[in-house]
Amino acid sequence: MRLLPLGRLAGMPAAGEASSGYLVESGGTRIMLDAGPGTAVAVSRHLADPRPLDGVFISHLHTDHLLDVLPIGKMLLRRRLHGDLGAGRVEIDETVPRVPLFVPGGARAVLDRYAALFPVTTHPLLDRAFDLAFEVIEYQPGEVRRVGELSLRFELLRHVAPDCGVRVEAGGRSLVYTGDTGVTPALPELAQGADLLLSESTLRQTDTTGHGHLSSGDAARAAREAGVGTLVLTHFASPDPAEHEWHRSRAAEVFDGPVGIARIGRPHVIDQREAS
Repeated sequence: MRLLPLGRLAGMPAAGEASSGYLVESGGTRIMLDAGPGTAVAVSRHLADPRPLDGVFISHLHTDHLLDVLPIGKMLLRRRLHGDLGAGRVEIDETVPRVPLFVPGGARAVLDRYAALFPVTTHPLLDRAFDLAFEVIEYQPGEVRRVGELSLRFELLRHVAPDCGVRVEAGGRSLVYTGDTGVTPALPELAQGADLLLSESTLRQTDTTGHGHLSSGDAARAAREAGVGTLVLTHFASPDPAEHEWHRSRAAEVFDGPVGIARIGRPHVIDQREAS
């Protein structure tokens, strides 16, 4: 299994870095975790590959995790269309499957309103990314889904907007991604024994507001309680590398396993109980 960060910032992009988005690959299966602003450009480099996306997971309905799902859908839609747009003759290639888009319950109506804000009048088919490019699937906490070689388990964590973390497993390897969450016993339960925990590290101190974010110390305590192999920090409030290193060093004081930083375009290769 391989994890490739596409973006790692909380909130909006900064200093040329995108918000939250990650590719996970195992064997012949490739999925995307979250689609924050700026990640469409990053993932387009991989969509040019003969192997397309096999699935997209959205943890919650905040723009820094969701905004680029529409342009990504437009890119995927182009793979299913053939014909002459200039002559108005465009058809769907039914041999190219739709891509499963896993979203929280109630999200389909939000996606439809989002798409309606930016109508495409050139041809009716170009305006239907959430019908023709994606198979929109509203997941429920506790549910398990399969995408190719990957098993995805969704669990409700703690955030101001309902957020599900996801546990991705394949071939005896496992990765857990938090999305956004505050301190909750549900996180170490979801991450129990995982080979890699990809955890938000937004704050310097534990969140006492109820909004639902982790500090690096919180992430490290969850990793220690869960007995994970490696902790990788992401969802930083700043693009400053010194800030990232501050979080890494604080987490390393609590968690005695390897602690890494999500670095754009630099993969983490996940083996059982070991990651680089």
